[in-house]
Amino acid sequence: MYLKTAFRILKNLISPETPHHRDYARLDIVRFMARLILPRYRFEWPSLDWWNDESFNAYLQQFGELQGASSLRSRSRWMVYQLLRLAEPIPGDTAECGVFAGASSYLICRFLQSKSQACTHFIFDSFEGLSQPSVEDGLEWSKGLLSHSLEATKANLPFSNISWQKGWIPDRFAQAADRRFAFVHIDVDLYQPTRDSIEFFYSRMNEGGILVCDDYGFSGCPGATLAVDEFLKDKPEKMVAMASGGGFLIKGRTTAGNFLGLPRHELTPATE
Repeated sequence: MYLKTAFRILKNLISPETPHHRDYARLDIVRFMARLILPRYRFEWPSLDWWNDESFNAYLQQFGELQGASSLRSRSRWMVYQLLRLAEPIPGDTAECGVFAGASSYLICRFLQSKSQACTHFIFDSFEGLSQPSVEDGLEWSKGLLSHSLEATKANLPFSNISWQKGWIPDRFAQAADRRFAFVHIDVDLYQPTRDSIEFFYSRMNEGGILVCDDYGFSGCPGATLAVDEFLKDKPEKMVAMASGGGFLIKGRTTAGNFLGLPRHELTPATE
């Protein structure tokens, strides 16, 4: 079997039927090496169209996320890009909690430029790194981690419709208490600020609005996932976990739970 696989890889490297076959051969080599190092890692096909989207790649390059370790963020950036399209008909402002260098807020502000109505984008961040982690957050985080200066972030976001709210969450939320929202992006890593953020924005989301939690579903961010699931426990909406990590909900859209985790029942055949 191994000889047959090796022959197929060699053939596709030397004389591939299509350019994709050469990429698949290279992927096979990487997959074989990964089985020895990180066997549970799951690869994706290298023939995805969005990998070759020139405008999106230029955006990633602008924030240093096209190559290297930071490119791991590219999948979640693409999903934010796509989810913003769903917010097109929804009235209301936008917000991000935890902005770091501003990559997600850049996408949001570019989206707002395409809308006919004037909207404000609220940015909530301490610009001093993380707050004190709680027991729900595990051992991977520490206070002050992921600090990025306000001045450097402002330089990345040259938009006139931003309301900059520097401070610890939720201290500055009162500045947006009378607003309604179409799109909110929460990326604060930890239990308490995630809980504070979703509690504040959930009731202020307009029908059909999109709320994204960037840290949802990551084993390294157990507190963020717990905070979201606790809050949504008695709500009709549930967080839809994305394959790239993170999750989103659509306000007013009832969401099924984990149906694969439920006991299977025999289905009654349909009758004509």
